[in-house]
Amino acid sequence: METHLDSVLYSGRPLEEAGRLPKELRTYDLLDRLGISYWRLDHEATATIEACRDVDKILDIEICKNLFLCNAQKTDFYLLMMPGHKKFRTACLSKQIGSARLSFAGPEYMERFLDLTPGSVSVLGLMNDTENRVRLLIDQDVIDHHPFIGCHPCINTSSLKIATRDLLEVFLPNVHHDYTIVNLPWE
Repeated sequence: METHLDSVLYSGRPLEEAGRLPKELRTYDLLDRLGISYWRLDHEATATIEACRDVDKILDIEICKNLFLCNAQKTDFYLLMMPGHKKFRTACLSKQIGSARLSFAGPEYMERFLDLTPGSVSVLGLMNDTENRVRLLIDQDVIDHHPFIGCHPCINTSSLKIATRDLLEVFLPNVHHDYTIVNLPWE
């Protein structure tokens, strides 16, 4: 299935804000206030990594896979950023972070903590986690091999290209989130 793309790569926020959700506009407001440069591509909704392949090509990046996870008791929540083409292995991650029986967290938690909906999960949603309920986990390969990350501005009808350094050194400290580096296997 082909995704409709506006093949123009824009620098910064949209000039026309009509029809954009408040959470998307708040994302641009924060990035602009922090002085973080970004490129933007508008497109139809993309809910999977596979649907992002054309977006990747235009942005000249690999969209990160962002998984919203929780423990069995639903008391600890995690946002995992990993390369989009890497397979997720629950057991390996569980061991590294000391949390048994990880699973995907329900959309009600995603909405409550990150103001996100399924298919829109993004590290930028941490700006909405004012109570620091979500622990960010970043696969080492993202840091080592991705000078830019691709992510949604809290909605999956646009994708952004942001310098990984800006994410780690400017965005995360300003939204009061640390991160834990994990090493996930390729197979």
